[in-house]
Amino acid sequence: MNKDLILQELKFRAVRSSGAGGQHVNKVSTKVELILNLARSKAFNESEKERLYKKLSKRLTSENKLLVHCDESRSQHRNREIAEDRLLKLLEEALKVPKKRKKTYPSKASVEKRLKSKRVVAKKKTSRKKPEDD
Repeated sequence: MNKDLILQELKFRAVRSSGAGGQHVNKVSTKVELILNLARSKAFNESEKERLYKKLSKRLTSENKLLVHCDESRSQHRNREIAEDRLLKLLEEALKVPKKRKKTYPSKASVEKRLKSKRVVAKKKTSRKKPEDD
């Protein structure tokens, strides 16, 4: 993953934050939206794009654009840094290929331990029964 190329391809938009905040929030655009067009991106090969489409399908727009918002800080520059970090972290997680699971079998000792505990529980329950009349 080429982080520099991804950061160059980002579109940046500053928007007014929502919620309470008084005069400052009503006149300053501190909320940041980062937009990455995955379809046009040259930072990823086709297999990586397929993986991103699959993993991030719920976060993509209909034009296959990935949006990341941030309005945590009162500074637009800080919000942009936070949003860039989030985007890169999101892409890294989505591109991770999980390890293949190797089939394993329980050890003889663990099987024996499980069967022994089953016998103990069964014996306990049979001892609770009423004795049968002959």
